[in-house]
Amino acid sequence: MVAFYNQRGTAEQWIKEGKNAMKWTRLSCCSFAGNAVRLQLHALAYNLANFMRTLALPEAVAKWSLTSLREKLVKIGAKIVTHARYVTFQMAEVAVPRGLFEEILRLIAELRPPPSPA
Repeated sequence: MVAFYNQRGTAEQWIKEGKNAMKWTRLSCCSFAGNAVRLQLHALAYNLANFMRTLALPEAVAKWSLTSLREKLVKIGAKIVTHARYVTFQMAEVAVPRGLFEEILRLIAELRPPPSPA
């Protein structure tokens, strides 16, 4: 009985996290189809955030909530600087230090094997 309620509590925590972090209860379109699309986009965002949290975060921040991920990694102010041959994103290091951000990018890059030489 206790194991069943523990699983139920975990599921309810996931639902609560989706409501708070992804705002998936905000379905304010006039039509049913519009709300259905909006809910699907919220579910996609939730799945992408969970992917990021489980597969591409270093151990130091692996326990961040989805709200923390959204606030510190997604909603970062950046300045786009364009040059003749490249584009640079200049981001503030207030929320996430450079080393941590580089580690996250490295972990994402390791998820896919490098392309085979032609």
